[in-house]
Amino acid sequence: MSHFQQRFVAAAADIDELGHVNNAVWVRWIQDIATAHWAAVAPAEHQAAYVWVVTRHEVDYRGNLGEGEGVTAETWAASPRGARFDRHVRFTGDDGRVKVEAVTTWALIDRATGRLLRVRDDIAAPFLA
Repeated sequence: MSHFQQRFVAAAADIDELGHVNNAVWVRWIQDIATAHWAAVAPAEHQAAYVWVVTRHEVDYRGNLGEGEGVTAETWAASPRGARFDRHVRFTGDDGRVKVEAVTTWALIDRATGRLLRVRDDIAAPFLA
């Protein structure tokens, strides 16, 4: 499995009325690390030919994060099933505690036709190495 990491720090705009990172921000960060991983490891020809869309988010909130606090996000992908590609994401706070864990299902779309595609081995390989 090819793991990928990215750092996030909670800004004032990320904080809700309870004083911690809003759930919608966590989902945005899940998408941000997934797309950053794709951009970092997928060949340019794949990035030009394909786009991913989310079909499902499953998120477990285990802790809070306040303004100015940071997390290290780590993501990795599971083996594809047809057009589906499940991606795992774990956010660990500077205190060493897991704040959020998620499994997100992505589907592969052909940019030219807009059609759903099976995730071929050559497309999945950079994420599973």
